[in-house]
Amino acid sequence: MDMVLQTAGLTKQYGAQYAVHNVNMHIAPGEIYGLLGRNGAGKTTTIRMIMGLLQPTEGEIILFGERMKSPTKDIFGRIGALIESPSFYENLTAKENLKIISDLRGTQSKNSVEDALLLVNLENETKKKVRQFSLGMKQRLGIAMALMHKPEFIILDEPTNGLDPIGIQQIRLLIKRLSAENGVTVLISSHILSEIEQMADKVGFIDQGVLAEELSMDEIRHRNRHYVKMTVSQVSQAVPILEKELAISDFEIINDTEMKLYQLDVNLEKMNRVLVTNGVGVSEISVKKGNLEEYFLKRTGGVSIG
Repeated sequence: MDMVLQTAGLTKQYGAQYAVHNVNMHIAPGEIYGLLGRNGAGKTTTIRMIMGLLQPTEGEIILFGERMKSPTKDIFGRIGALIESPSFYENLTAKENLKIISDLRGTQSKNSVEDALLLVNLENETKKKVRQFSLGMKQRLGIAMALMHKPEFIILDEPTNGLDPIGIQQIRLLIKRLSAENGVTVLISSHILSEIEQMADKVGFIDQGVLAEELSMDEIRHRNRHYVKMTVSQVSQAVPILEKELAISDFEIINDTEMKLYQLDVNLEKMNRVLVTNGVGVSEISVKKGNLEEYFLKRTGGVSIG
């Protein structure tokens, strides 16, 4: 499959300091790709290089199969972007603002402004000035600005930053609709784990400028399945008992006293009784639900994203 975006060894260095180091990204057509990392992890620097706003120190950027040495009108005409907070004329309406942008860009479509406002559910805000908009409405207007020329690929840098729960939900539903109904490929950077978990098809984990891993959400869900967490006196004693007495084979050893069991059909009361009868102390047996936050903590050595 040809990728909409691929980077190879993408690096940005300032003196001896790497802001981004050897990043290899792969975004397929129609995919919602979540670039996930803490503030300062390298998300915005990566996006600025992709958009030609920052020159890489090393590496390649391949957009729509074409290696980018410098920005070209043809390629970037197929991309829309919202990087940081959008700026508008506060004393004008949403439609008036987009009309100015459309005229400056020379957007050809007769209904480009109306179509963009419809996509972001602002088509009825015809009289309200932008200064009266909520932060969430301004973010949606910024996305409308990025969508006016009907791009195939849209890049959004922290689009839900500072929004209330309703604003976050509106942006999330909009992004999912753009992908599902319009076939738009989306790269969205965020440090909000729950949001990426609810909308992304694939996640790239960036930490200290390094893209640690790329995984589909299906793969993450598989690796982060529901499990039984068990704390015992000695895992090395418990394992042969679990295997022989209870036919449990799907498990993960965490350390000398903790393990995860992925066979959820096991009778927990019986398992506890068998272990204790065989001289293994049991201090915890509990069912846990894995999520993206837990996986992120695992990938970053227990360092929180906040």
